Amino acid sequence: MRITRFIFYLCCIAFLGSLFSCTGKSTKYAIPDLAEIKARGYLTGITDYNSTNYFIYKGTPMGFQYELLKLFADHLGVTLELKAETDLDKIFKLLTTGEVDVIAMNLTVTRSRRKTINFTVPIYQTRQVLVQRKPKGWETMNDYELSKALLRNQLDLKGKSVYIQEHSSHSERLKNLSSEIGDSIDIVEVPMSVEELIKVVASGDILYSVCDENVAMVNRYYFPEIDIETPLSFQQNIAWAVNFKSPQLLNELNKWLDGFRKTLRYQLLYSKYFVNRKVSIHVASEYYAITTGKISPYDEYIRKYSQQIGWDWRLLASLIYQESKFNPNVISWAGAIGLMQLMPSTAQKFGAKAILSPEDNIAAGVRFLAWLDNNLKDKVSDKNERIKFILASYNVGLGHILDARRLAEKYGKDPAVWTDNVDFFLLNKSKPGYYTDQVVSHGYCRGEEPYFYVIEVMERFKHYCNLVKDDEPK
Repeated sequence: MRITRFIFYLCCIAFLGSLFSCTGKSTKYAIPDLAEIKARGYLTGITDYNSTNYFIYKGTPMGFQYELLKLFADHLGVTLELKAETDLDKIFKLLTTGEVDVIAMNLTVTRSRRKTINFTVPIYQTRQVLVQRKPKGWETMNDYELSKALLRNQLDLKGKSVYIQEHSSHSERLKNLSSEIGDSIDIVEVPMSVEELIKVVASGDILYSVCDENVAMVNRYYFPEIDIETPLSFQQNIAWAVNFKSPQLLNELNKWLDGFRKTLRYQLLYSKYFVNRKVSIHVASEYYAITTGKISPYDEYIRKYSQQIGWDWRLLASLIYQESKFNPNVISWAGAIGLMQLMPSTAQKFGAKAILSPEDNIAAGVRFLAWLDNNLKDKVSDKNERIKFILASYNVGLGHILDARRLAEKYGKDPAVWTDNVDFFLLNKSKPGYYTDQVVSHGYCRGEEPYFYVIEVMERFKHYCNLVKDDEPK
């Protein structure tokens, strides 16, 4: 019965993995090094989504690897383009083909992996441990009784089936261990993440798995029925990886990591995700998006009304988070109210009967977005490009965006393209040379706010797309 249930679980995981992954024609990429990355203005990283590396909690992107990689991108003075994937084989292929610049995840440094990728200096050290389920009634057992009921000697793994993540370093370690103990271990590689396997061990559907100890300790907080006290390795180096053809990037990464690891900021970041028990609260929350698919308490309304303007609901969710962090009762210093921070006059104009009502506020806000879309449609024909104009208009007003378009046209830029065209003139509309120009009708504008507003909403939207699938919740 348990095996049947586990096979069914594997099928479900494979299906979910297909939802999270992108498919399409294979593309050959030039392998960029540090100079090319700085010149183009962005660093492409890849990590896996789980309770420590990268996740969304109450609408906010979080994670040790995500934050560390973002700090490195900031150090380079470039933006971060982050991809999410759990299939290690795909991850390594994306690096070797040049589609990503850095693998930022818990990679155990091994001799076999060194043949195909360049490892950075270690980010930290940890050891591999056996994950097994405690026996029934473990809550009342003392340490001696518990140890007697569990596998504590590595020799006792002979003949046992141990389920591990496909293509992980755990396979290599178990093969070496099998040789060391002089007997066979049934190593079962499956297309599941380490944390998914921990969950299956906790449910009792499989008996054994393997995990890095620091990740296992985090998972123990919300799966108290698992035991992780049996070590399977000595301390091992955990590092990032770059392509062999990016030596300058590797050198810069190593210098930065060497320095950053000695700082208090690094210690606080590590403790935040691997020591602080609040991480378990996040994972157990209804708004831990990886497992629940929920971004906010108002997803039902966001999904419903986003359809009225043909937006991806996750984009509308990102806008709402930017406005209110999903607090329906917030009132700004200027008098904007509710989830979508509508001014009372705007709310009334677009039909909000009760401005503090989450549904009314979202409905009115979406009607306002539709109005902006209608006013920009004949000026910016490309729908995806127009979204950026709409976001900026929502933040600062349509008049200032039309001014920025006229300035772009006057100075030889494309008034129908946002990035490096219209956004430049909006950003600089606080300078007299621009806001006093004869083509400007709405005067001074502190352009930094709407400029970064668009960037932040679109960046968060990418995170939501990485971690929350676009379908109806079950």
